[in-house]
Amino acid sequence: MVKSMTGYGRAEQSLNGRTITVELRSVNNRYLDCSIRIPRLYLFAEDGLKSQGQSSMSRGKVDVFVTIDSAGAAGVKVSINRPVADGYCAALRELAQSYGLSDDISVSLLSRFPDVLLVEKEEEDAEQVAQDISAVMEQALSDFDRMRSREGQKLSDDILTRADTIERLVTLVEERSPQTVEEYRARLEAKMNEVLANTQLDPARILTEAAIFADKVAVDEETVRLRSHLGQLRHMLAQGGATGRKLDFLIQEFNREANTIGSKCSDIEIARYVVDIKAEIEKIREQVQNIE
Repeated sequence: MVKSMTGYGRAEQSLNGRTITVELRSVNNRYLDCSIRIPRLYLFAEDGLKSQGQSSMSRGKVDVFVTIDSAGAAGVKVSINRPVADGYCAALRELAQSYGLSDDISVSLLSRFPDVLLVEKEEEDAEQVAQDISAVMEQALSDFDRMRSREGQKLSDDILTRADTIERLVTLVEERSPQTVEEYRARLEAKMNEVLANTQLDPARILTEAAIFADKVAVDEETVRLRSHLGQLRHMLAQGGATGRKLDFLIQEFNREANTIGSKCSDIEIARYVVDIKAEIEKIREQVQNIE
């Protein structure tokens, strides 16, 4: 199945006390461009996320947004700053002795002095955090790919419908082409009869002129190639995968054959068919620009 380059995916999960949210958005781009936006504190996980994103797409501009709420993560460590506590304790006792005061030093009193208690955030396990973010990224990628697959199916269905229209128009061109030669032969004979009035016409000359005209306006090769291209188009869409670049090249070949038919034809009806064929080819080209 082909995939669209345009998509959106989102996943959110709480792991090890952190709420991790990953969002992906992508738009058309000639090459692959994957951009990661993640809080500075977790930049160590950026390269791994970029590799994950690049592995799921071959082209397109992908933006990955990561938000992390670590309010519930591993807590803090409270410890005694002994040198400071000893200093405060000694100073209080000296104060009591110097002024004859009662020694009523208590834990609650000491703990209120600045820097007696140290509050430190426990160090995070970077490897574990990176694994958690990666797990949520994988879920977001799954959601992202499902949307791209749905969009890709719509694109494929539309292209196949237009391919059927082109094939029908090619059939009309093939049916009409021999008639233009016969009509030319009839017009040529009538014109020569008018010019030469009482002179006997040479049937061989008429046939020769008609054959030359038929060779000039013959579009058999072009219609055969167009049908071949239509077969390749259907095969590529059925095969799936990253076929966007190949399809883009194939559509150029479609245009080449259609332009050749248009330059050869001198028949108004065939010219109308060619205009319709080129219109459908252009619509397919626009859709192909969205395919990965």
